[in-house]
Amino acid sequence: MAATTAADLGDSRAQEAFGTVRKCITLFGAVGAVVLGTVAVMALTGHRTTSFMWARAVILLAVAPLVHRMAVRAAQGSDKAFDRLRTLSTIMPVAVIGVDLVPGLCPPWYAVLQGLSALALVGVAVISRGPALSSAFSGKG
Repeated sequence: MAATTAADLGDSRAQEAFGTVRKCITLFGAVGAVVLGTVAVMALTGHRTTSFMWARAVILLAVAPLVHRMAVRAAQGSDKAFDRLRTLSTIMPVAVIGVDLVPGLCPPWYAVLQGLSALALVGVAVISRGPALSSAFSGKG
């Protein structure tokens, strides 16, 4: 591993926290897959879908493996990955929910599902700022 770590990740609390972070990210991806599947089924059955719904569902589902990879690298001690994980898990839920609040942009069911995926990332933001990981990455929290 590159010398990117000031992290003390030998602590079982830190590894347990990263395990929970990975579960939250998996949930984010699973909900994203449900959203994309629902949009596809709706389109196939003649219901109204928009290019916004398709694009956003695809993009958020595609982001899940990237965020998961960041979490894995952070769990291995990468300061950069940890910083990116904390930043994305804070910004993405705000952006997702903020866009969902734009009147008429997407149907309520879509906004609810996307909001649920955002809640999974809120969990990542909270855990990554918690004592187990903040103390593991000295000077980060």
